[in-house]
Amino acid sequence: MIRLAALPVLLSQTTDGTLVDRVAAVRDAVWGVPLIVLLVGTGVYLTLLLRGLQFRKLWHALYLAFFKRKEEGGDGDISHFQALMTALAATVGTGNIVGVATAISAGGPGALFWMWITGLVGMATKYSEAVLGVRFRETDARGEKSGGPMYYLENGIRWGNFGRVLATAFALFAAVAAFGIGNGVQSNSVAEAVSNVTGLSRLTIGLATAFLVSTVILGGVKSIGRFAGVFVPFMILTYMGAATVVLLLNLDRVPDAFRLVFEHAFSGRAAAGGAVGYTISQAMRNGISRGVFSNESGLGTGAIAAAAAQTREPVRQALISMTQTFIDTLVVCTFTGIVILSTGAWETGLAGASLTQQAFSTGLPGEWGERIVAVCLSFFAFSTILGWSYYGERNVQYLVGAKAIVPYRLLFVVVTAVAAVVELDVVWAISDVMNGLMAFPNLIGLLLLSGLVLRETRSYFERYPRG
Repeated sequence: MIRLAALPVLLSQTTDGTLVDRVAAVRDAVWGVPLIVLLVGTGVYLTLLLRGLQFRKLWHALYLAFFKRKEEGGDGDISHFQALMTALAATVGTGNIVGVATAISAGGPGALFWMWITGLVGMATKYSEAVLGVRFRETDARGEKSGGPMYYLENGIRWGNFGRVLATAFALFAAVAAFGIGNGVQSNSVAEAVSNVTGLSRLTIGLATAFLVSTVILGGVKSIGRFAGVFVPFMILTYMGAATVVLLLNLDRVPDAFRLVFEHAFSGRAAAGGAVGYTISQAMRNGISRGVFSNESGLGTGAIAAAAAQTREPVRQALISMTQTFIDTLVVCTFTGIVILSTGAWETGLAGASLTQQAFSTGLPGEWGERIVAVCLSFFAFSTILGWSYYGERNVQYLVGAKAIVPYRLLFVVVTAVAAVVELDVVWAISDVMNGLMAFPNLIGLLLLSGLVLRETRSYFERYPRG
């Protein structure tokens, strides 16, 4: 495990780029046509199976999440709202700022369209994951709820040892992925953004981030849930407020931004005066991979947070959980993408956090834009690291038991500091590989257990016609 966690550091020390290129080749192979078809296809299949439940029940789900907030007498560790905020803490991160910018710079404006697609069908996927996560959760020796793909794959699939094999594979990939998608990328991106504004060294920023992370994660999911319940709404509203100001100041360009999205989604249009060209396949691959990176629908992580919620009904918590994808991709990512396109920053040749900072700097007066992005990116990254620390430890606990939780947390904090000085391309590549490898066993399990999801859904709405 330690060698795998240190892989980004080893790769960043390579001078000839050979190992980095190999990781990139693995990433491209993992995120090939089979996985893209499986991700989108599973979402489409579940959407049809559930008769578009994510559209029919969206407003009721938002009501449960933000107005009802908790369920009296439910068995669990944290409230509905805290479970949703914990999941949002893990997903509303650099994917919403850096991931959108990376998708557009690599795949053109059309990549945003494919991010929307992953969000729309991904809501059905996220719903199904949460139903199974709560349905098959267990109570551990400490009296806390443990659930997620590793439990519903093992206990839900009854084909010999096949479910166990899928569960073990998922837990291994997720435990390692926590160092990438949930830690390395976040720490690296915030170090870049804050360093650009303050001039502080990346290592200094990384050490400060690691210290702050350690003060929260040692308290476990209850500490993370309480913190996320207050912090996450504040950080999302702050970022959305800044993005809204940019769009209002560039309101006349917003329609053209949406036009660019649809034109480039279905045609290989050139950008930047013909200097850069984007194909439809580039838009699809980058949009879908970055969309999944952002909302994590299909990865199964949301089910881990859902399993900790105080609830008696898997479907009720699943309705709340699917709003995570809606907020993350259909709202926050859209604002970021339209800001980048409407300000013309996408034609500058920049990528990552620098591109988003350029867009906000162009759209806001003075140096406010760059500073706001740096602050919001720091907020987003910090919350994501907290959420993923919980995901990682639950998978480690599944694999080797509770004795590994404290060492895992300590290693997680160390990687937070070290990853701040790693080259961004390397961290992204490894994160993409781990994301893809996590998705395969989880999506296979969702397809095999889709009948159970449908039965649970029908049973719930027969008992509660209004939800």
